[in-house]
Amino acid sequence: MENLENIVEEPVVQEKQEYSSIRYAFGAVLAFFGISSKTHRASKKRAKFVGDVFTYIVLLFGTFLMVYPFWWMIAASFADTTDGATSTQVIREIVWWPTRSTVEGTFSSTHKGGIFWNYQLFFTEGLTVVNGDFTFWRALLNNLIYSIVPVVIGVITSASAAFSFAKINWIGRNAVFYFLLAAIMVPGPSIMTAQYAMYKSLKWQENGLVLIIPGMFGSIMTAFFIRQFLFGLPTSIIEAAKIDGAGYFRIFCGFILPLAMPAIMAQGLLSFMGCWNNYMGSYIMIPDTSNAVNLPHAIAKMDGYGGGGRYANTNYAAVIAGSVVCVIPVMILFACFQKLIIGSLMLTGSKE
Repeated sequence: MENLENIVEEPVVQEKQEYSSIRYAFGAVLAFFGISSKTHRASKKRAKFVGDVFTYIVLLFGTFLMVYPFWWMIAASFADTTDGATSTQVIREIVWWPTRSTVEGTFSSTHKGGIFWNYQLFFTEGLTVVNGDFTFWRALLNNLIYSIVPVVIGVITSASAAFSFAKINWIGRNAVFYFLLAAIMVPGPSIMTAQYAMYKSLKWQENGLVLIIPGMFGSIMTAFFIRQFLFGLPTSIIEAAKIDGAGYFRIFCGFILPLAMPAIMAQGLLSFMGCWNNYMGSYIMIPDTSNAVNLPHAIAKMDGYGGGGRYANTNYAAVIAGSVVCVIPVMILFACFQKLIIGSLMLTGSKE
């Protein structure tokens, strides 16, 4: 019995002598955080818990980085910047909330209003910096025209091209598609001068056609995503329709459009967001004083660059309030259709 006890106790004594107290303590700390070591075996549940906590900390930090700029913009839209001497300082000092805000009612003697005073200035007088009769409603109408007309027609054009590249066999189909896809590699600024000269010769700048007609011809990126979605649809539907005497136009309108509507809607929403916020297109192609400028371009005019205005160099909060108004419709659309957009992008990888 004594020999048996010595045999059982020997490994324990050996283990204590093999590792120092510092290494043993360090292994215990690693095991607590779910990391196995030679001295301790970590629990799988604890390892999963620690991993989940770390993941959520990273996600919360990323969420903060994305949400904080929008919160700062909302807070700055309520700042009292009617005093031109200190307006810049009030904006720069904002961390969570402005030191002087319209909520507190600390207005200068020149301008008085309610909590939404900056928004009132933007809606009533802010966009007159473009020209005397330019209003918010004109800018909103321009934005709706530039966003709806080219998007609706352009997405349908892209969908028809995607149908041709995905489901119709014709000579050189893949070569043409890859050639068009390679055109994405051409930087936009490299052809901007030629585009400007062409649109100016066509006199499309003053009436805003420069932001409407080119978009009606579709986009190769939109066609690419819809093409990938169409690969997941069975070709047997098209073959059955052809046997029944249907042409490609009828097949596209009667079968492809309804079946590919999730992808078409998702790409349409993404295109709408891009057109709604298309500041550079309006800034480069449309003159500053034209009634055809879109909403982002008109808001940029309020900061005093390229023109004057009653609030050009003083009320920066009114400019930021206009930016909030411009962003809200896009955020509402994305919040309502985010599942459709994400689901469509997930399905574009499927192939028959």
